[in-house]
Amino acid sequence: MFSQSYLRLSFHSRLSSILKLINDEKGKSNFGSIFSSLGVILRTSGSLELMARSRCCNISPARMGWGNIYRRRVRVFTVALIVYLDYKAVQQREKWTSKSRQSALWERAHERNAKRVLNLIIELEGLWVKLGQYLSTRADVLPQSYIRLLKQLQDSLPPRPLEEVYGTIQKELGKSMDELFMNFDNEPLATASIAQVHRATLLDGQEVVVKVQHDCIKTIILKDLENAKAIVDWIAWAEPQYNFNPMIDEWCKEAPKELDFNQEAENTRTVAKNLGCRNQYDGNTKANQVDVLIPEVVQSTEKVLILEYMDGIRLNDSESLEAFGVDKQKIVEEITRAYAHQIYVDGFFNGDPHPGNFLVSKESPHRPILLDFGLTKKLSNSFKQAVAKMFLASAEGDHVALLSAFAEMGLKLRLDMPEQVMEVTTIFFRSTTPAKESYETMKSLADKRAKNMKVIQEKMNLNQKEMKRFNPVDAFPGDIIIFGRVLNLLRGLSSTMNVRIVYMDIMRPFAESVLSGYVHRGPSENHKWIYDSPPHSLVEDKLRNLLIELGNQDRILGIQVCAYKDGEVIIDTAAGVLGKYDPRPVQPDTLFPVFSVTKGITAGMLHWLVDNGKLKLEENISNIWPAFGSNGKDAIKVHHVLNHTSGLHNAMADITRENPMLMFDWDECLNRICMCAPETEPGKEQFYHYLSFGWLCGGIIEHASGKKFQEVLEEAIVRPLNVEGELYIGTPPGVESRLAALTVDTDDLSKISGITNRPELPSSFQPQQIAQLATTLPSLFNMLNVRRAIIPAANGHVSARALARYYAALADSGNIPPPHSSASKPLLGSHPHIPKFSSQKTSSKPKSNRSKKMKTLTKGTNSREENSSIKDGYVSVPTDISISESNNGRMSDSSDSNPQMHLSSKLFENPRIIDEFRGTGEYQNLALPDGGFGLGFKRIKNDRSSIAFGHSGMGGSTGFCDATNRFAIAVTLNKMSFGGVTGKIVQFVCSELNIPVPEDYLRLAVAQGGPEAQLNMGRPIIN
Repeated sequence: MFSQSYLRLSFHSRLSSILKLINDEKGKSNFGSIFSSLGVILRTSGSLELMARSRCCNISPARMGWGNIYRRRVRVFTVALIVYLDYKAVQQREKWTSKSRQSALWERAHERNAKRVLNLIIELEGLWVKLGQYLSTRADVLPQSYIRLLKQLQDSLPPRPLEEVYGTIQKELGKSMDELFMNFDNEPLATASIAQVHRATLLDGQEVVVKVQHDCIKTIILKDLENAKAIVDWIAWAEPQYNFNPMIDEWCKEAPKELDFNQEAENTRTVAKNLGCRNQYDGNTKANQVDVLIPEVVQSTEKVLILEYMDGIRLNDSESLEAFGVDKQKIVEEITRAYAHQIYVDGFFNGDPHPGNFLVSKESPHRPILLDFGLTKKLSNSFKQAVAKMFLASAEGDHVALLSAFAEMGLKLRLDMPEQVMEVTTIFFRSTTPAKESYETMKSLADKRAKNMKVIQEKMNLNQKEMKRFNPVDAFPGDIIIFGRVLNLLRGLSSTMNVRIVYMDIMRPFAESVLSGYVHRGPSENHKWIYDSPPHSLVEDKLRNLLIELGNQDRILGIQVCAYKDGEVIIDTAAGVLGKYDPRPVQPDTLFPVFSVTKGITAGMLHWLVDNGKLKLEENISNIWPAFGSNGKDAIKVHHVLNHTSGLHNAMADITRENPMLMFDWDECLNRICMCAPETEPGKEQFYHYLSFGWLCGGIIEHASGKKFQEVLEEAIVRPLNVEGELYIGTPPGVESRLAALTVDTDDLSKISGITNRPELPSSFQPQQIAQLATTLPSLFNMLNVRRAIIPAANGHVSARALARYYAALADSGNIPPPHSSASKPLLGSHPHIPKFSSQKTSSKPKSNRSKKMKTLTKGTNSREENSSIKDGYVSVPTDISISESNNGRMSDSSDSNPQMHLSSKLFENPRIIDEFRGTGEYQNLALPDGGFGLGFKRIKNDRSSIAFGHSGMGGSTGFCDATNRFAIAVTLNKMSFGGVTGKIVQFVCSELNIPVPEDYLRLAVAQGGPEAQLNMGRPIIN
């Protein structure tokens, strides 16, 4: 025992010294010391082997004494080190080898090391055969020498003695061989890591195969898992960035399941049923139906499995495949489809798709035969949805959905780098490449990894040593391990067969089918389609019925509607889902991208600067922004920009064609604004400044205030209105879980073909250009780096309740309404996240004052009334403030932690601020009298001449107010259309309240689905 302990200590001591030398920069070239230590290890290994033999001489080699267990561990470590050091030596030798001979140098190294690995695996068997089978399929990343040698492990290991096979069968089934079989073929069809398979004929004449588990293999597998775990621990210590512990942990959990053939029999039946396997080809090829064969289970015990015999061709038998005329591309595609069905539709899949587990039927049409369901994985419904979302988000380039999928899977990252995360995920689902391209594939992946690691290093400000030990993954879900293994095995299978598989195309229909069951479950199938919150009025009750009707017509994906009347909330409804591939429900605090609705917010910021004496509407822009005055722009005044009469309506149009990503570079866009020239004389003609408006206003705001754009947004609008966390122009990190994803209403978009040019729009923004934009904008604006960009004309992300509150204040000459309804959960303004700015200033109001102010402002607003009361044509429904504050698992703030109430009671001091917005009254000389725009806002016409203004955005989101009737409404949606749904909602609410319906919305509401739809689409809500 002393000798054993001494040898173990010697082994670990020498191994540690080698790893230290390898990791020491100075020791990398000191191969003499390394090989000296390695020699001791080899001698130790030999001594241990002798001891093992002496201890186990009377025991079967498969039986595991201590010496045998330890010998296996030493052998694995030793060969791993030899291979590693051989390659390190080749790296050194390559420096002094001519380029013409370098390729041969590496080929010889691959050949001898592949033989070392193969010999070790054959010697040890057990779990290491599984590893060898896995490696043999990775023709996409491993040298050909490894593939050629290791593929022998797929089905041709040395067979076990017949005495052992017979003994296991008779013991398990309780009968003699003659009582079980008419004929039993002593030559195995295949011998693998856990069992070997024989062909046989039952007494009733049925042709079967008999799978017999190796004797004592369970003990070997379990001990090999311990050894594999030890090796992974050593690797993680030596190379911290290669920490494979989550993977080996999952393998330790799943691998033992393969040892129970009763479980494998049940798995086989389940997969066959899920895939609807048919033994006779019926020509039926539905979109998500797969055409594969799976043998029927005849009988099973823990160690013996009898299956129907199917005559087939092995995938590595190229000559037979060619002789039978098998289309290898079609076979691999069908195998991939079968796995896509198992993963995304069934959530129950075979985790071991190496080539040895497939055959191809000899009869035409040739179909894949799927074998061996010992290692299967079951996914929960929630995890299955998350995996489908991850795949589709990768396909769509939707960073928000991708990060949401990660969160739902339990995958946590230590840093905020969405671009790198997307790139890595896209690589994960990349198309396969033939084996001959493996070198280029590996080089490309290595280059991408090095590039991403450099980006991480720079962002985290880490030195080389720190970077080596930095792991960007904080938590890794075990369920994803087998899924990743399957993808890699399928990729390797494709490379081995020299076919190219595009995962994105083949798997997409199956992933979509998973989410469509949740995303496309409209109101008729989903009783929670309307977010669960009490209605604020009878109007809201009726509106929800309208939304359900539109939802059942597939006109709505996700939507929010909020309205104020006389300073009180009368509507605050959320419905639908966050995105085409995101079945989470829309909530009151969901953030929608609202495009040009943003212009109304940006205009309000500029008016706030005027109201605070920082700016004058009649002032030349060049006075406050000197660089702007070049190229004939010195006469352009602030009010020209607000009125869309500056002549710069086509400015920045080229940027969308040249490189759309330049839109996200704030400084570059301001520079380009300075370099452009007006096309018309300022103040003479009004053309919608669809893109340039934002940067014109943004440059003015920053130069007039001396502050960053987003600082002014916070100070002027967000904090006074108490809408923190629900009104952004450029989203900050931390809000991704609340972002809605855009999609296009293709039916609505098709109507644009009949629209003629509109004279009030610039030449670069006519209907045909709008149609083109509408098809590309969703994928662009779903990207997280785009959502984070400051684009003051088009990149607002708001909730309807924040936007409605803004317009409710504007409708009342800038007076801030009472706190938003407490019936809406979570409370408006309760989100603690506030963007960080370099010169951020924070409020230091004492908490007690905020509490008193809260009580003063909320007194009577949300109290429960005994009876419903009628106010100005609408019925107010009493609110039960005792309603549960928990919604969908989200914890709301308690009454003791209400959002901060800001002491400001007005956004604007100017009593004629509404005239200023609309360019009327004393401000009429600053705006074209008959123009559609006032000073930053659209003048909204109706049949009663009430004073109304607002701004809509491409896709249908809108916000406007009617100052005459003290009414404000906001609609946010993620299924982009040309305003039909919005028009119907606005028309309905205004009619119920006896408020004049704005002409634009009324026209669209009337045209919805009617014969005049094509004609009236001529003026869709886009501005």
